[in-house]
Amino acid sequence: MNASNASNASIPLVYASRGELLIPATKVTGLLRRVAAGWLRTTEAGGTAGGAELDPATALALARQLSDLADQIDVECIAVRRPVGEPPPPGGGRRGRGDAQPPP
Repeated sequence: MNASNASNASIPLVYASRGELLIPATKVTGLLRRVAAGWLRTTEAGGTAGGAELDPATALALARQLSDLADQIDVECIAVRRPVGEPPPPGGGRRGRGDAQPPP
């Protein structure tokens, strides 16, 4: 992502009931994938990142890890998402099946 795009970025933020700041998972996974792709493009071009030369094997390994993490986040979000039209669980909760209980 270049600087001109960064200044125009708009990420919807949500404040949770306990004051946590949340952002959509799609924004997180998109960022992870863009960083991974940037590392790969830079190493393929023989360039540097932040003035440091990127080792191709390391950059590839790190890019794979970022992509795998993005995939894992996507899968976990799909697993807890309620199908469209399905009523909320008894008690009106909005939590998915795989959600952990919030800390006390």
